[in-house]
Amino acid sequence: MVSRMLRRLALAATIAAFPAAAMGAPAAADPAPMPWLNVSAEGRYLSADGKPFFWMGDTGWLMLSRLTREETEQYYAKRAAQGFNVIQVMVIHTAEMRSRYGAVALEDGDPARPIVTPGSDPARPGEYDYWDHLDWAVERAAAHGLYLALVPVWGSVTATGKVTPASAAVYGRFLAERYGKHPNIIWLNGGDTLADEHTEMWQTLGRTIKLIDPRHLMTFHPFGRTDSSWTFHREAWLDFNMFQSGHKSYDQEEPGARSEDNWRFVAEDLALGPVKPTIDGEPSYENIPYGLHDVTAPRWGAADARRYAWWGVFAGAMGHTYGENSVMQMFVPGRDKPSYGAALRWDEALDAPGATQMRHLKTLMLSRPYFERVPDQSLILDNGERYERVLATRGRDYMMAYSYTGRSFRVRLGAIEGQQLRAAWYSPQTGATQPIGTIANRGERRFVPPGTPAPGNDWVLLLDDSKTKRLP
Repeated sequence: MVSRMLRRLALAATIAAFPAAAMGAPAAADPAPMPWLNVSAEGRYLSADGKPFFWMGDTGWLMLSRLTREETEQYYAKRAAQGFNVIQVMVIHTAEMRSRYGAVALEDGDPARPIVTPGSDPARPGEYDYWDHLDWAVERAAAHGLYLALVPVWGSVTATGKVTPASAAVYGRFLAERYGKHPNIIWLNGGDTLADEHTEMWQTLGRTIKLIDPRHLMTFHPFGRTDSSWTFHREAWLDFNMFQSGHKSYDQEEPGARSEDNWRFVAEDLALGPVKPTIDGEPSYENIPYGLHDVTAPRWGAADARRYAWWGVFAGAMGHTYGENSVMQMFVPGRDKPSYGAALRWDEALDAPGATQMRHLKTLMLSRPYFERVPDQSLILDNGERYERVLATRGRDYMMAYSYTGRSFRVRLGAIEGQQLRAAWYSPQTGATQPIGTIANRGERRFVPPGTPAPGNDWVLLLDDSKTKRLP
């Protein structure tokens, strides 16, 4: 009782002092040094200290509420070893949000009243507050070379009536002042929500954070089959676009919708002005049912996860975010009520095949001159629909084409430099390369991928000026 009263008094004093810069200032040490992220000069990609930054993200949405510190370290270490460099996390998932140790984030579910307990001991589990735990999570992520893409408040919390423009302004200032010094933060405004609902509140939150914390990049995480660009593209606080291609199959979608064709979102975003990078922040998760809610429906697999990733990036996205059903909710059988038919423990699901294969995309993209790369569908002369679609991208002296089914396709040559081209097949499943040989860089040519054409027999055609010595 006494502790509760002291906490209320401390909180009241904090709010009364707002907007003083000391509000909720963390006592933890500075994080391990990591480069700040920026939009690159051509406006389509990200850079870190001037070097290419390829966003390879994972959805660890419920990490803060369901993992202990030891489990968080385990999760970070595994994903870093698998080549991931961004973890997308909910800061406030529900109005009752609390850490795995029971520390409540908000007083009465109000974002304007974060519960801060000055003098709590971050080293003693159960005795530190929610924000101490987030401080620790940010710093430990940096130690593992990871950026945290933080969703300040999930869209569903707006139904409580306590997330208003006024409370968003207070909460935004609290977050910006507390985390502005950490280089490994990215802000995901929104949170699985429609941008044309509660728009003033999202605008206030975005503008407040950006005004106080201008160095961190920010976007908007939208509802399924929608895109941040539809409402916020020209907003100064939106540094890059994010769309959620969603979890429905072609057969579950309305006629004419983008459906599984996540490359359509990318093409539309890159045609807008001013140019901004874009990314699929939530495609179909591995091991989740088609359409989410019918647990008897077929499940998306590793091949589907690869397809979304390679389609989006070859269409011009700055990277990709992967997701796995049990991992995104940090599910433990017997402890948690499963959502969307989750069955595996989260730590077992970390080794889902799709998760282990994402690194091959990142490896290939960083193996060629990065900032010059552009999508170029004119290179494919006999393109198909749906799963037969071949996505092509190129630089000055290289080109790549991704076929999800491994069907043969014709390529227009002469679009890149070099009289002779070195040709090879690259496997998105293994990262292995199979040489084809050297060909003349003129006319057109049909290429036939290895294996029998079928969904999931995916291959990437690599063509390089023969004078280069590139691998992967």
